Amino acid sequence: MKNDRQEQILAIIAEESIETQEQLINRLQEKGIPSTQATISRDIKQLHLVKEPYGGGRYRYAVSAQKTKLNFADRLQIILRESIVDVDYAQSIVVLKTLPGLANAAASAFDGMDMPSKVGTLAGDDTVMIIMRSNESAKELCREISTMRK
Repeated sequence: MKNDRQEQILAIIAEESIETQEQLINRLQEKGIPSTQATISRDIKQLHLVKEPYGGGRYRYAVSAQKTKLNFADRLQIILRESIVDVDYAQSIVVLKTLPGLANAAASAFDGMDMPSKVGTLAGDDTVMIIMRSNESAKELCREISTMRK
């Protein structure tokens, strides 16, 4: 139900300019999804919605440009805590060592992230290779992962 409601919220703000939580609640009710102000407030926070200007001194809800970055950081933190044992890189390839059996889960999480500098991933049982577009992007990803692991 929560996922359906949040998907509808994203669809609604993509289709029309929603200025208030009350407008959003009304649109959801029109679609047969009853909601409270507290629930909508939590959804707005979880979806990383922000108010952006759209003319005439008015503001509307929109998906934050930082959403991808935030989701990337959140998901990467979970992967690091749960599975990654070591990280290194060689030229444009980042190599992650994971706990046995967790490489596929880690690779899948990386596949789901919006990383323009990533070409793809390859996973074994306890090793993930992340192929990056450049040596510098591999070095930077390795540095970010190392920093997050601390």
